[in-house]
Amino acid sequence: MHPASRTRPAVPAAVLDRILHQDDAVIVLDKPAGLPVHRGPRGGASLEDWLPALQQGKRHLPQPAHRLDTDTAGCLALGRTKPALAALGALFAGKRAEKTYWAVLRGVPEAAEGVIDAPLRKISSAARGWRMEVHPDGQNAVTRWQVLGTGEGLAWVALTPETGRTHQLRVHCAQRGWPILGDPLYGAAADSGLHLLARSLTLPLVPPVMATAPVPEAMRAVMRRCGWAAEG
Repeated sequence: MHPASRTRPAVPAAVLDRILHQDDAVIVLDKPAGLPVHRGPRGGASLEDWLPALQQGKRHLPQPAHRLDTDTAGCLALGRTKPALAALGALFAGKRAEKTYWAVLRGVPEAAEGVIDAPLRKISSAARGWRMEVHPDGQNAVTRWQVLGTGEGLAWVALTPETGRTHQLRVHCAQRGWPILGDPLYGAAADSGLHLLARSLTLPLVPPVMATAPVPEAMRAVMRRCGWAAEG
């Protein structure tokens, strides 16, 4: 068969429906909660299973340019070429990528907005495994927050991390006394899972890339109780 006549594998509808932005250099996906970005040592489903379908004729598989926790849904940027991946890496390392998260908190902050400046370090124990904690010897970690709505002892907030530490938003919110709803590690588990969404991502490339992830079904009922109107 002549190479030109070979057909590329079709992008599965389940993956295609989650593409928020695509151009020649960058893909932004709406990653579902519960899907790890990287395949773990025990195997199982991960975002890596999607990469061959997303290659779409490029020489290399697209690769994630930043981290997103397994239980966090929303915007995840992938570089489609090596130069694009390097450019994205520089944006995230230089704190020039603008990320906004939405979360539902168990508890209501004392003000309409504020800043959490609390260094974080990784710890581990046989009983609980590894986790992050606020500690003066940890790495600098800063999160800006704004209350968008409240209801029934819960708060819907926008979180803007100025640094990108592991579990930063989860630990910062828990440390202030309002853990993210459904957080089994720093709060309490919930049947509907972790209520944390990487809502929007802006990348100052040429041209700029802007993407917004829809609110997952699992978060919608609680967010409506906090005043959210289901616009997407």
